[in-house]
Amino acid sequence: QTIKASKTGIKVGSDELRVLSEREPQNLPWGDLGVDVVVESTGFFTKRAEAAAHLDAGAPLVVVSAPADGADATFVYGVNHQDFDPAKHKVVSNASCTTNCFVPMVKVLDDAFGVEQGLMTTIHAYTGDQQLVDGPHKDLRRARGAAINITPTSTGAARATSLVLAAMKGRLDGTSLRVPVPTGSITDFNALLTKEATVEQINAAFAKAAKAGPLKGVVRYTEDPIVSSDIVTDPHSCIFDAGLTMSLGTFVKVLGWYDNEWGYSNRLVDFLLHAGKTAKAAKRRPRRPAATR
Repeated sequence: QTIKASKTGIKVGSDELRVLSEREPQNLPWGDLGVDVVVESTGFFTKRAEAAAHLDAGAPLVVVSAPADGADATFVYGVNHQDFDPAKHKVVSNASCTTNCFVPMVKVLDDAFGVEQGLMTTIHAYTGDQQLVDGPHKDLRRARGAAINITPTSTGAARATSLVLAAMKGRLDGTSLRVPVPTGSITDFNALLTKEATVEQINAAFAKAAKAGPLKGVVRYTEDPIVSSDIVTDPHSCIFDAGLTMSLGTFVKVLGWYDNEWGYSNRLVDFLLHAGKTAKAAKRRPRRPAATR
């Protein structure tokens, strides 16, 4: 199909995508356009009160593509997306790319063996929040040149897991190492399990989760000796690397790759489709008649 610019947007074949430029979300014409959902991806409105300005503009639902303070709920597709309720969830978070990789790993281990405690490290591609050359930044490590350093920094992905898996509250923590690749990351999770598990048992649990059930299409299982460039444009949230699994009885290590851009975007689309279908189904559902005495 031909793609060309028009006076009001971008035309793809016979369809036109409106292009808007507005600094204040509440001034956007969402109501007039009849939008079903707004994806807040600017990075500037990650608190509920800020993102809720889209509701004032007429949007029925706002999905923040990042961790969002005060959001009505945080969803990781494949783990808790079925809990979405359009009646009470108006501003929600799709969590972070790292959380979308990490939570399924925790879920599989906890369901199969029980997770008592754990520490994770994400070895993460550098991001736009870092400096390309040494320069000013409130985080003095992120102030250093991103393309020439391994940069230790913080991540809220482990603590955010409890927003999706409530039983994990206070049990997990983590850190981040930003490395000089433009995309392609890996999560290293060290966990203390409730019961002992061998490498073979752990790998079997992940292979099963990847093959069927709610994590199919979210987790991919591989025994190939891959590197980061091999998973760029992979649509899964977590590419479980079976060859890196280690076990010392109840103390285990598992690693999962993820394309922190492409993989996350696929889950965002999955959640949008699910939210849209759920909202439409709720509208079609007949209301119960009021109780009479």
